[in-house]
Amino acid sequence: MKKMTRQIHIGAVLIGGGAPCSVQSMCSTDTRDVAATVAQIEELAAVGCEIVRCAVPDMDAACALSRITTLSPIPVVADIHFDYKLALQVLAGGVDGLRLNPGNIGEKWKVAEIVAAAAERSVPIRIGVNAGSLEKELLEKYGHPTAEAMVESALGHIHILEDVHYQEIKVSLKSSDVMKTVSAYRLFSLQSDYPVHIGITEAGTLFSGTIKSSVGLGILLADGIGDTLRVSLTGAVRDEVRVGYDILKALGMRQRGINFVSCPTCGRCKIDLIQVAEEVEKRLQGVDKQITVAVMGCAVNGPGEAREADVGIAGGKGEGLVFRHGEIVRKVPEHLLADALLEEIHAL
Repeated sequence: MKKMTRQIHIGAVLIGGGAPCSVQSMCSTDTRDVAATVAQIEELAAVGCEIVRCAVPDMDAACALSRITTLSPIPVVADIHFDYKLALQVLAGGVDGLRLNPGNIGEKWKVAEIVAAAAERSVPIRIGVNAGSLEKELLEKYGHPTAEAMVESALGHIHILEDVHYQEIKVSLKSSDVMKTVSAYRLFSLQSDYPVHIGITEAGTLFSGTIKSSVGLGILLADGIGDTLRVSLTGAVRDEVRVGYDILKALGMRQRGINFVSCPTCGRCKIDLIQVAEEVEKRLQGVDKQITVAVMGCAVNGPGEAREADVGIAGGKGEGLVFRHGEIVRKVPEHLLADALLEEIHAL
């Protein structure tokens, strides 16, 4: 059962409090390039991204972000480090959320100024703890970045915000180590009801990063932990969103796009199923129908899986049967299977 956390909102997106786990990403563009950044945000929004974060390394980027926020189709979070003036600038420019660690901002009065501006605009603050950048005193205390050290860091940052009477907070505790990340979130969840943003940081490329993220986020979400997520990949940002939704879809928590089923092939398969499956999956990427599509290769499991899907194919020798809602609608040669399947999907 999902843990009931406090609820905040990033723009119109509800976080925590029983709301569905939202999917977000981060722009890889130079924030100072408004056109490129807005174009990438639009690309992300087209594949279902619900919140986007942008780096704010300097005042030029902070000023540009106000224009980006105005043009963005989804809520924008500013990623701030060290300089409180950058936070004040993006808040004045209408940003929907902040990602900053108040302990890195400096004097308490600087934090108080940020909080006053954030409170005036109802802008939440994400405390982002990363195993690679823990405070020196915590590393000395624990010897290395442990889950306990990460949680202590998060609670310390929370206390700074609570001391200036601010509780519009969400928290992340990320490591590139999957099980350390899981342990940190589990430990934090026992001690706090603030909503959490989950992710495996620096997870890797599309292949390795998807595996690490699916394992780590899958464990946490199955535990009921996770109010919003990002899959961090070295690659195209749109893939972060696709993988995020597929993780939620596999757990039955969100449904976006096609539920795609295909068999691993074996010696019984008499068609080039891999080529057919890859072509079908590629052509379905832009289709947002909540249906199940099965691409099966032989007469043993194929007809059963294809019959249970909304649309499916079951391969024979150089040909295949096409099913729609459990009924055989036609038999076509192998080279036309992908086209026939797509025609039935679009006809639904």
